[in-house]
Amino acid sequence: RAMELPPGRVPAGRVAAVAAGFVRFQRGGPARALALRALRGARAQDIKDVGHKYYLDLELEDVLDKDSTVNCTAEVLYHLGNKNIAPDVQFTLGRELKSTEEADHMFYTRIRSLEKELMAENIPDSQGHVPPELEPLHLLAWVASGYVIWQNSTENTQLQLAQIKHVKQVKRSDEYLQFDYVVLLHEMVSQEMIPWEMTVLWHPRDGVQVTRESRQPRHTSG
Repeated sequence: RAMELPPGRVPAGRVAAVAAGFVRFQRGGPARALALRALRGARAQDIKDVGHKYYLDLELEDVLDKDSTVNCTAEVLYHLGNKNIAPDVQFTLGRELKSTEEADHMFYTRIRSLEKELMAENIPDSQGHVPPELEPLHLLAWVASGYVIWQNSTENTQLQLAQIKHVKQVKRSDEYLQFDYVVLLHEMVSQEMIPWEMTVLWHPRDGVQVTRESRQPRHTSG
């Protein structure tokens, strides 16, 4: 049976970061990214020979519309022993999210109509500023990093997106938009900054896909 986790206990926040990352990846895009606003409750359960399961009660907010919050219940299962299996995450949102169809379509059309491939770096800049025309690329990276966080988290880590170092659009023969990112992920437990490469495909109809992601050695900064 599940026991209540005291609110101050470290793992609950780590688990919440994984759950929020997973939801962000599943439901986000260039016009919507959900962030964890509050962890309302957490219970933990040890499942013999399987792993540790957490039951979370979260409040998420849309980063573009801070007044738009949604309740979310999530279950996260970390598998015992095997570090290479991503945790299992299941979630239910308390309400439907409002449509981003129009904004998605505008972004898609704008990128498709560019003469040359889009490139940008250091988003946000050292002052924390994101130029409005780059906000969709910033949100896409945030949504895609939700996938990376989910895939690479253990009970002993807490990853979050710190910055896009570099992003480059790659022209494709199909209808997907492709962006190759190098991002910095902040590992909150060890306080490391980890460079990570990810290839992100997006189409308004299909949402965000991360087709490749790999941790980079740290010495390549500069």
